[in-house]
This record gives sequence, structure tokens and C-alpha cells, in this order.
Amino acid sequence: MKLTKGILIWAGLVAAVCVPLATAAASPLLEWRGPIYILACFAGIASLSLVLVLPLLVGGFLPGLKGYLGRRAHFWTGVALLVSLVVHVAGLWVTSPPDTIDALVFASPTPFSLWGVIAMWAIFAAALMATLRRRLGFAPRTWRIAHVALAVVIVTGSVVHGMLVEGVMESASKAVLCALVLAAAIKAMLHLRVWR
Repeated sequence: MKLTKGILIWAGLVAAVCVPLATAAASPLLEWRGPIYILACFAGIASLSLVLVLPLLVGGFLPGLKGYLGRRAHFWTGVALLVSLVVHVAGLWVTSPPDTIDALVFASPTPFSLWGVIAMWAIFAAALMATLRRRLGFAPRTWRIAHVALAVVIVTGSVVHGMLVEGVMESASKAVLCALVLAAAIKAMLHLRVWR
């Protein structure tokens, strides 16, 4: 029974990540786009998928990845998120520098850019804070409050950005992925009682 439950959880996570990628790969919008733009798009989808995995790891909800293993996997998943985000932004920069600059300085007329950039800066802040945690001597409570606050910004910004972008992601699978990201984050916060 426990093995079956574990297999179902992992299968559900794989489906939640792979279905949006597969439907995006079949998008007719890719036919007129260059390889760098396509790479940037898929790096964005990968980033959103990694935002789903992070709270599942920190909450200990993935079979075989609890305790120390879960924390290490959470760290390396955060690193993967940072890399995929940089690829996403760099690819968009190469294909359209003026639009990327407008987004980064909050001058873009498109609301999805605002939310994406807010999430991006929160990811950079979380990465910097994790890197300097010991040097700065954060107390555990201070670290937890700051990290959770940034996680809330990351999840909110990523989901709103993803839902507002009308791109290669198919609408239904994108909505399901975004809903799962929100649900995982809320479940992790309730499970860990982060408000204490």
C-alpha cells in the first residue's frame, strides 16, 4: 500500500511537469520562432515546474526524500531553478533586448512582465540569502520567516506571470500546473506551521 502510494505520488508529479512541456512542444507558435526563443520558453516552463517541486521537498511530501535528503534535494532544486531562470531571461534578452530591459526596469506595458520580474528578484534574493546564511548569522526563526516570505512572493509572482502570459503553454495544462504550485505551497506552509 505504501509503495503504491509512493508510485502514485511520483507519477502524479511527473505528469504535472511533463504534460505542460509536451503540450508546449506541440504548440503551433513554435513554428515561427528561433531556437534561442524556444529554449527561453521551455526554461520558463521548467522554472514554473521547479517552483512546484520546492515546497513538496521542504514539506517532506515526496517519498524517499524526507529529512536530510529532502533538504539537500530542496537546495539543489533551488539551484536548478536559478539556472533555468537565468536561461529564460537571457534567452529573452537575446531575442528581444528592448522588451527585456523594459521588463527589468518595470517599464513594460504588459502586466505579466511585472509579475515575472518580481518573482525573479525574489528568487535571486532567496539564493543570495541561502548562500550568505552562515556568514550573516541568521537566527533560525529569522531565516525561516525571511525565506517563507520570499517563497510566497516567488509562488505568487510565478503563478500570476504564468497565467497572464499567452505563449506556447496550452491553457488547461498551464492552469493545472499553476493550481498545483499554489496548492503545494499552501500545504507546505500549513504542514510546517510557518506562521508560528
